[in-house]
This record gives sequence, structure tokens and C-alpha cells, in this order.
Amino acid sequence: MPEMPEVETVRRTLLPLIKGKTIEKVVLWYPMIVATDHDEFLKELPGKKIIGIDRYAKYLLIRLSDNLTIVSHLRMEGKYHLTTEDAPKDKHDHVEFVFTDKTALRYNDVRKFGRMQLIITGTERQVTGIKKLGPEPNTPEFSQQYLIDNLKKKHKNIKNVLLDQTTVAGLGNIYVDETLWQSKIHPLSITNKIPAEKVADLWENINQTIALATEKRGTTVHSYLDANGEVGGYQEMLQVYGHVGEECPRCGNIFEKIKVSGRGTTFCPHCQVIYK
Repeated sequence: MPEMPEVETVRRTLLPLIKGKTIEKVVLWYPMIVATDHDEFLKELPGKKIIGIDRYAKYLLIRLSDNLTIVSHLRMEGKYHLTTEDAPKDKHDHVEFVFTDKTALRYNDVRKFGRMQLIITGTERQVTGIKKLGPEPNTPEFSQQYLIDNLKKKHKNIKNVLLDQTTVAGLGNIYVDETLWQSKIHPLSITNKIPAEKVADLWENINQTIALATEKRGTTVHSYLDANGEVGGYQEMLQVYGHVGEECPRCGNIFEKIKVSGRGTTFCPHCQVIYK
């Protein structure tokens, strides 16, 4: 699943491709991608101009004229690419926005898990999944003390807490495994048992890793591509994710892999301490 650095990279690469374009028509080849009323989606969008793209966590917020916004979540394998109206349709293209200049933005999704919603701009925190999310890394709201206090209130394993998006938004399996390894915290550690100084390490590593991964244009380990069809660069820097069976570069022990609530989780059994 594209995580926060990947979605931010999509935003940055997509914006110059479509900003200022006016939608002429919309085609829904697979209408279930649109979670709001399909007829309204088809009726309201023609004539609207793309005025910008914002992002919160893993959500893209495509801002339109007349105070409308398309909220888009890429889920596992969603991608946007700019083409022309008459270009052959890929079998996994599910939504098309045709612009007045005859270019077309297509949404491609092998698994069909991605979703779009058409909402009134400014209501995203009331009517979309964004309302349930915690603060993003590298923001004033995500302070060190906030994370220490939040984890003290919970009695759950740290891997699940970091994945559920309510404590901190934008992390997924890749960056959770990486930051727990960097912080020497076992993924099954119970949150309110983790010492405050280790939570401080975790906070620092989350911020630094997300910033660096964004600078490197995200991580491509499966199918992630940006809006220009290019892969990310952070996969070259992964220390633990995808390295099961290899030696830990810190202590030389062999990385192991377990399932945590159905998610594959790679860790070092020697230098990642379990707090229970």
C-alpha cells in the first residue's frame, strides 16, 4: 500500500500534470471506485477546473472550482497517469477524467480497492475517513510528548497501534517495521510498557524516516509508481523490511518474520527488545 511518502510523491508529480485543466467529461468503467453518488459524480464534474492538490496522510485531496473536492485513497495499488482520450484502455483503468484539451487522467487499480468521494471542500474532516486520523509526522501536533502520553494510555502491541492511523497518520507496514528496528523496539511490545526514552527514540525515527523517504520519492517494493510512472528510491535504504533471513546490519543476528494481526512483520529477535 502506498504510505505517506508515496502519496506525497504522487501529489507532487500529479499536480503539474493536471493543475489548471478543465474537466469535460468523466467515465466510470468500474463505478464502485466512487464511494459517493455515481450520478452526481458524473453530473457535477464536467466544467470544473483543477485548482490544486492537497494531501492528508494517505489521502489525496483534488481541489476543484466551485468549492468541490475529490478525496482519493489509493489503497493497495491505485495509480494515476495522464494520457489522451483516444489512448487504448488498460484492463485495470477504472475511472477517466477527460479534459477540454483532450488529455485524460486515468485511475488504474489492479485490485479495485481504491476509493474516491466527491465532497464540498472543507468537509473532509467531517464526512471522510480523515476524521478518524491522528496527526502526521513532522507536524507540531505530533510532538514527542504527544506520542509518550498517547502510548501510555494504550495496552496494545506497538505494531498495531502504529498501523491503525489514530495515533499517527500515514505509516504503513514498511515504515513501521523500519522505525521499530531503528528504535530497537520489538513489534509485539505493549505500548504502555515501553520506556519514555524509547518512545522518544521512536518519535525521532518516525519523523526522520518519513522525511527522508519523502525526499527519496517513496519506496517501490511491489507496484508503486508516481504520476510520471517512475519508481521511488527509498527501497535502496531499507534495513529490515524485505530482508527476512538476512543478517541484521546492527548485530549480525538473522532477521525473523511473524504475523501481527495478519501483517507480515520483519524484526531482529536479538536487538529489538520486547517490553511487556
